[in-house]
Amino acid sequence: MKATIESLLRAALAALPGDLIGAEARAERPEVERTRDPAHGDYASNVAMRHAKAAGRKPRELAQAIIAALPADPSLARVEIAGPGFINFHLAPAAYHAELGRVLDEGAAYGRSDLGGGERVLLEFVSANPTGPLHVGHGRHAAYGSVLGAILATAGYSVATEFYINDAGRQVDIVTVSVWLRYLEAAGEVVPFPSNGYRGEYLKPIARALLESAGDAYLRPAAAVAAGLPPDAPAGDKDLFVDALIARMRELLGLEAFRAVAEHALAGMLADIREDLAAMGVTFDRWFSERSLATDGAIDEALKRLAAQGNTYRKDGALWFRASAFGDDEDRVVERENGVRTYFASDIAYHLDKRLRGFERLIDVLGADHHGYVARVRGGLAAMGEPPDSLEVCLIQLVSLYRGTEKLAMGKREGTFVTLRQLREEVGNDACRFYYVMRSHEQQLDFDLELAKKRSTENPVYYIQYAHARVASVLRQLAERGLRHDAAAGRAALGRLVEPHEKRLLTAITRYPEVIVLAAATRAPHALVHYLRELATEFHGAYAAGNENPAHRVIVDDAALRDARLTLLLGARQVIANGLALLGVSAPETM
Repeated sequence: MKATIESLLRAALAALPGDLIGAEARAERPEVERTRDPAHGDYASNVAMRHAKAAGRKPRELAQAIIAALPADPSLARVEIAGPGFINFHLAPAAYHAELGRVLDEGAAYGRSDLGGGERVLLEFVSANPTGPLHVGHGRHAAYGSVLGAILATAGYSVATEFYINDAGRQVDIVTVSVWLRYLEAAGEVVPFPSNGYRGEYLKPIARALLESAGDAYLRPAAAVAAGLPPDAPAGDKDLFVDALIARMRELLGLEAFRAVAEHALAGMLADIREDLAAMGVTFDRWFSERSLATDGAIDEALKRLAAQGNTYRKDGALWFRASAFGDDEDRVVERENGVRTYFASDIAYHLDKRLRGFERLIDVLGADHHGYVARVRGGLAAMGEPPDSLEVCLIQLVSLYRGTEKLAMGKREGTFVTLRQLREEVGNDACRFYYVMRSHEQQLDFDLELAKKRSTENPVYYIQYAHARVASVLRQLAERGLRHDAAAGRAALGRLVEPHEKRLLTAITRYPEVIVLAAATRAPHALVHYLRELATEFHGAYAAGNENPAHRVIVDDAALRDARLTLLLGARQVIANGLALLGVSAPETM
């Protein structure tokens, strides 16, 4: 219905003379919003106030001209000017009835729009280092990215999803040596385990699998492993110690065997990550390997582009990118003196690769600590001749997990964190996904385990699902009484829905497409969550009205009124089901 008002306003602006409304105003999409007070109508626009100065008219005078130029439309009951020049639109009841019919006709497709215009979007999210199981923090990234992708697709974007595998660099070396040491332990060797290694129990099954598949191929005496190593923390430096262990592993095994253990470790960790995400209902169109950037020549191409634009230089043997010329606070090394490319070189090469694959908009979902990353990579894109604004970064704030008043620890190296799998097993997938997107991604999230498990209306996900299940319960009651719902009669009798609680529920149902547009445009899945809670509140309020007054019950003797009320409930059920589907949450028939 909002789109109808916008269309009428555009037609009115087009009909006004050119000396009153210029081309820029005609091309602009007029702002239309729901009114907060029903006494002010259903929708309001500030279009006259926005363009009055350019038109050389007072806002109320321009508003009157716009109203006079509005095409006749049966959905409008009346249009009036309010305050300094707002245009308020009062819709006819028939407009709401027609929209409810659209809900039922379109079913699962209701809420789709062309906001995105088919723009190709690559949505990258999670991209966790494959050095341990996913923890509750990763879960928030997974839920946010998955729901955002579904919302964007519903709003008319062409969305592809991607997980960037950080399978190169020092952290992979550390997890490799950690698996090897656990392998040696499983074979009976007593070896020093680095304080800076990955100490969690999750590596032991991977190490045992390595022993089963490779036998003693990678077995070396503990004495040979430990000989001549520098002291570990606290007496020594933990980084020097673990780096020495990595060098010793390469020395004792050889490069080919080292890589074989690394591949085994990465495969084990990635299998665990894939399984966790799939169980949560999160899948990706592509899993992109960081190492492939080097082997496929993507980094070479990026550096070639930078050099061709004069945006690199040599200093102290290293190759530098003139990042400071593109908004960064300093220049960045892209290739060290020893010829090794930096993480930053990989990052800009990866984003260039995304653009070369034809994606117009790149959305990265990253942790809040990546704030400085945004300008840096945008600068890299600009320096390579790509539009910097094509990159959009959604920064996800931290998650704190509570059991009652106890805050639970999260530390990957120590292995003391709560895994995503443990969280799902305790609270279930529905509560897990719902709670992760219940609050804006820009705010820290306190995840209350006890509330998430409650089967009561205190639990917001239960409260919304219960509304859906209640409609199924009403239909079962209808059948038990030997009655049936006449859909055509129900639509014809929608004018009988005159009670305040019925009007409020009908209004709430028809807001759904606007909420999807808002959630997509602002990258805010929590807007959908808040809407579903409000819709459920109106639904339960309408249901409770029947308990307080038998005349307000759904199943009444008056067949036409009964069918109209059932039509209203079925519309609410459809919208709740559609919204829950985007959240990846089930819509149960019974609770």
